[in-house]
Amino acid sequence: MRRREFIGLIGGAVMWPPSTHAQQSTMPVIGFLHAGSPEPNAKFVAAFRNGLNESGFVEGKNVTIEYRWAAGRLDLLPELATDLIRHNVSVIATPLSTQATLAAKAATTTIPIVFGSGGDPVAMGLVASFSQPGGNVTGVAFMSAQLGAKRLGVLHEFLPSATHLAVLGNSHNELTVETIKDVDANAGSVGMQVDAFYASTDTEIEAAFAAMAQKHAQALLVAPDEFFTTRMESLAKLSLRDAIPTTYAISEFAKAGGLMSYGPDFANAYRETGIYTGRVLKGENPASLPIEQPTKFEFVINLKTAKALGITVPPSLLATADEVIE
Repeated sequence: MRRREFIGLIGGAVMWPPSTHAQQSTMPVIGFLHAGSPEPNAKFVAAFRNGLNESGFVEGKNVTIEYRWAAGRLDLLPELATDLIRHNVSVIATPLSTQATLAAKAATTTIPIVFGSGGDPVAMGLVASFSQPGGNVTGVAFMSAQLGAKRLGVLHEFLPSATHLAVLGNSHNELTVETIKDVDANAGSVGMQVDAFYASTDTEIEAAFAAMAQKHAQALLVAPDEFFTTRMESLAKLSLRDAIPTTYAISEFAKAGGLMSYGPDFANAYRETGIYTGRVLKGENPASLPIEQPTKFEFVINLKTAKALGITVPPSLLATADEVIE
């Protein structure tokens, strides 16, 4: 069973003056900017288009989408954002890509930006507040980085005797800092010591796992990051190879062979980002569109992986899982 529900904050919507970029074309152009790669995000992009459809926009019929993917190369995002601006886009959408949102915000203060972010958009300086974003930026805040404590708690239920936790993050991603801070603040309550490891290349991932083995890590929490999303199967195989139970932020990781995941329904978050993008295209002012937040989350367990790791899943966790993969 899946529990998927997003409740948007309701607020007055003011009309956003039509962009000069939008006026140059009879068909509006959406700039789609992402730090990851298209293949592992195909399901999410389809959800984004579904949200656009619900707002009355169909790609190729009454709207054009210019896609720009950094494929994990965060250093490329500023130029990709600038390139979209050169293509006279009406709005820039950056779903599930915090780094892309930051690059877009740095590139323009006039073109509307609709983001999907796993961090706190106020703390990151993207918006002034959740109810009144201000400026040219609005979107959906998954608050995934703030769920580190919840994932830690679930890991503890899986492995009550584990005392040494590894956290894998990308040092180039601000969400890593938030995740580690959240986990560190709660690790003592479950008797765990935390060591942080960082990777932004395949070689660094291998080195991080080697270091975890040397440190005798008993469990692993992977911080949300677009680079890791493009390597879901590789991370799952490494975790299984080194017999280290791992939890992730996105259900697709568990479906790719990871032990478990806990986080918002990201496909629905992409859909909500598409809906908001459509609303901005219709003329609503992003400064007055409240930031959407998820109220329901997905907990997925891969029972096959648990058995391969020799872990008996507590019945209480099986009973609360939204999906059990067998």
